[in-house]
Amino acid sequence: MKTLYYGGTIRTMEADGTAGALLVENGVIAAVGSLEQLRSWAKGAVEIDLEGRALLPAFIDAHSHFSGAAHALLQAPLDEAACFDDIADALARFIAQNHVPEGQWVVGKGYDQNALAERRHPTRAVLDAVSADHPIMIVHQSAHMGVFNTRALELLGVTADTPAPAGGAIGKEGGALTGYMEENAFLHYQAKTPMPDMDDLMDAYRRVQQMYASYGVTTVQEGMMPEGLIPLYQGLRARGLLELDVVAYPSLDALDAVCDAFPEAVRRYDGHFKIGGCKLFLDGSPQGRTAWMRTPYQGAADGYCGYGTMTDEAVRDALLAAWHSGMQPLAHCNGDAAAAQYLSVAAEIEREHPDFRDLRPVMIHAQLLDTDQMDETARLGVIPSFFIAHVYQWGDTHIKNFGLERAGRISAAKAALDRGIPFTFHQDTPVLPPDMLGTVWCAVNRVTKGGVTLGADQRIPAEAALRAVTVNAAHQYFEETRRGSLRPGKAADLVLLDVDPLAVPPEKLRNVRVLETVKAGETIWRA
Repeated sequence: MKTLYYGGTIRTMEADGTAGALLVENGVIAAVGSLEQLRSWAKGAVEIDLEGRALLPAFIDAHSHFSGAAHALLQAPLDEAACFDDIADALARFIAQNHVPEGQWVVGKGYDQNALAERRHPTRAVLDAVSADHPIMIVHQSAHMGVFNTRALELLGVTADTPAPAGGAIGKEGGALTGYMEENAFLHYQAKTPMPDMDDLMDAYRRVQQMYASYGVTTVQEGMMPEGLIPLYQGLRARGLLELDVVAYPSLDALDAVCDAFPEAVRRYDGHFKIGGCKLFLDGSPQGRTAWMRTPYQGAADGYCGYGTMTDEAVRDALLAAWHSGMQPLAHCNGDAAAAQYLSVAAEIEREHPDFRDLRPVMIHAQLLDTDQMDETARLGVIPSFFIAHVYQWGDTHIKNFGLERAGRISAAKAALDRGIPFTFHQDTPVLPPDMLGTVWCAVNRVTKGGVTLGADQRIPAEAALRAVTVNAAHQYFEETRRGSLRPGKAADLVLLDVDPLAVPPEKLRNVRVLETVKAGETIWRA
């Protein structure tokens, strides 16, 4: 089957910039050039007049939690909660509307203590007032912390005497549990909560793929795949439910089991699924004040700088294991101290094994990777994947936590661009929807919710921002010959926009609409 696109702006994201027409044959880009030239090759093709709209390579998600986004569709949304009562009302409404039986787990997702009137995390007492018979867990918007009610703590076997895992905390007041946990403690006990019904989950995975596609995304990431997700992916593949390409990064302790379960998918796609590397966590969340910083948080007692979650030795062991297995490491680093640890240990490995940089190590979030660390980032071939939407979503909170001057260097994309670093952007879905055009707007404008311009010197041109979610993201995945731009031989993964994003004023970028998403030549979503 052949399809010929013409009559609009075709942004190739290649050096040629634009083309008059694009020919797709059997899911692959066959030719890019003038309409007159391509028509002579496209006999029998279905012709699609873009009618002045814009065609670009489909967007590539450089980091998210695909399964987490699917699970979120089965959870109570708390994103709009403005106080503890709002959280309680949302949970009670979810229980009633879904007829959740007593004893079945209830999960709420997306609260942010910075947006609550109380300006603190809820306690188990707030959740106990909703139900003493349902185990309840609520997950912070960062996914780094959360709160359990009393029934949930009992089922998890957590008491006031339970020690917190290294790199985590279990909240207590007066020796009693508050229900709050953060970082490794929260992640540890969250993993012990039961899975939803399999049929419900399979339907959620179908729906979440449509959600990603509605934003023009055709490649997504499973950003931290534990061993417990193996049966889910076996089910998805057996039922042929994967429509988007999924790149998985197991945790280090799950890497062997995941690779053994899917040997045909190690570093290559099989049934739209690929094991791309391994994931490690080095710190926490800046808005949650757990990101590991080189300088103290503003107003913090005793010079509190957050904290790391791994020792230097553990990071070294992890990166050596990645090198020995030839697997790309993705390291979660939000604070500049965590970034310094990653770069320092990576430099040690690189001195011993100069080809370590060939793994294209990734620094996920890189929120507070500072400008003085960029040269080493470039030298080591580390790819920062900036969660640049933080500038808008939590920029005002970062100003309170770090001061205006330091917060202005959060997601320092211009410093990376000046050094030729192929950085990428992501939204850490389900933390935020995978709105690539909204993220491009954030990078170009750098305005907070409160209207503050945060780091004007770190603004970048719209074209560079688009490269971060197309060409550079393909490079991050070692897929630059397969996708990311419109060139003959590449997959026909396309996104149709209502206007050319490079022809609108910078402040209008987030108003650009996705009209259609095409995967391997087939439309998978249409507005």
